Amino acid sequence: MDGSGLNVVVIAGSWHEEISNGLIAGATRALDESGASHRLVRVPGSFELPVVAKAALEAGGDAVVALGVIIRGGTPHFEFVSDAATSGLTEVALATGKPVGFGVLTLDDEQQGLDRAGLEGSKEDKGREAAEAAVATAVLLRELRA
Repeated sequence: MDGSGLNVVVIAGSWHEEISNGLIAGATRALDESGASHRLVRVPGSFELPVVAKAALEAGGDAVVALGVIIRGGTPHFEFVSDAATSGLTEVALATGKPVGFGVLTLDDEQQGLDRAGLEGSKEDKGREAAEAAVATAVLLRELRA
């Protein structure tokens, strides 16, 4: 996918550093390969992703890649944060008309995150997938609006 001319902001939560760093590395690789310009913004956690994504898009970003890690615990906190991040990022995409690559992992345990983080030995690279989706959608929207 040719992302030349696109300005993409990668927004990543700070919790679960090893998994988060793997997601960021995968997104960065995909964006570098696409030719899109990009920068990284770290936020405290997944709950903060929507408001920062909205600000990044309103400030001129063509797309954002939202990366976070939410691991189920023994309280309803998991459901509240997962729903807020998912619903919030959907609202941001619809309100701005710009793509939000969704790379928020909602997990039962840490191993599931390690398996999806694009690390050595991981089965999947969800950071890469989220970045590729954001670029592909931004290119499609650019073509539709031309």
